[in-house]
Amino acid sequence: MRMRIQGVLVTGASTPIGERLVRRLLADEDVESVLAVAYPDERLPFEHEKLVYRKVDLGRSRRAHELLFGIAKELGVEVVIHTAMHRDARHTGGRVRAQNVDALRTLLDLGERHPSIRRLVFKSDADVYQVQADLPILIQENHPLNMSPGSPQWIRDRVEADLTACTRMGLSSLEIAVLRCAEVLGPGTGSQIFDWLDSPVCLRPLGFDPMMNVLSIDDCVRSLELAGKAFGVQGVFNIPGKDTLPLATAVRRWGRVGLPVPGSVASTWYKARRRLRGHDFSYGMNRRRFHYCSVLDGTRARQVLGYTASTAIDWPSDVDPAG
Repeated sequence: MRMRIQGVLVTGASTPIGERLVRRLLADEDVESVLAVAYPDERLPFEHEKLVYRKVDLGRSRRAHELLFGIAKELGVEVVIHTAMHRDARHTGGRVRAQNVDALRTLLDLGERHPSIRRLVFKSDADVYQVQADLPILIQENHPLNMSPGSPQWIRDRVEADLTACTRMGLSSLEIAVLRCAEVLGPGTGSQIFDWLDSPVCLRPLGFDPMMNVLSIDDCVRSLELAGKAFGVQGVFNIPGKDTLPLATAVRRWGRVGLPVPGSVASTWYKARRRLRGHDFSYGMNRRRFHYCSVLDGTRARQVLGYTASTAIDWPSDVDPAG
């Protein structure tokens, strides 16, 4: 039975994922209106009769309150799909944490008091999982999280935000769904692998070629839409991509040259690359998954949400992945 949704609020609407999600919802006959929200220095490059666009810093609770109990209340928003996270791993500090963690906590707090909001979907990341030699390669939703206090803020913030949403499940008046998405391999997504591949030569650890799974923007957006419309369903869902392949094969399919080197050499090189060229990729932050295999198990998303990965990455090279 199809269900009409009076309004959907999408955060991070100016990002590649957010923008494509907004377009998909606007084309959905079951969605009456879309409230697209982006940060003040960003913009949405299109208009639509069902679209309302606002620039709001959700890290400021007063601004978030004005948004939810202003235009969102007028539109009768029923579903919030929260995708807004800081995408540059080089940036740290209180303002970044406010965007990554405080904004979600504020949306949860306000959503519980809101007259029309019934459901909140949070786009989390597979990066919250711990990856190491003695843990399973196929990662289910009960896999250990990376709770190391020595992790970079980029990881710590994502784990804290994920747990913030998870601890409300069953206790909140909201239906809460957390989607732990595989690496979304595309420009403007904050993908560490995408930035790593943005060099003619890609350094990888000598003696290791782990399997990796990457997610297309289209599949990520489709999973968010499915979760947003799955009333009565909550919990954590892994969202794998269609492409699972060795690290070295990903390099070849991207049309790059892979160079195996000792980890210390790769770490030094990428630190210099970040400092001199302004790139985002951190070898230290990715060291474990460059050594050990980790692939998401999407069984629960398939059985409960009806999600299966269907769109492969548009690889620049025609190299056969089995070659």
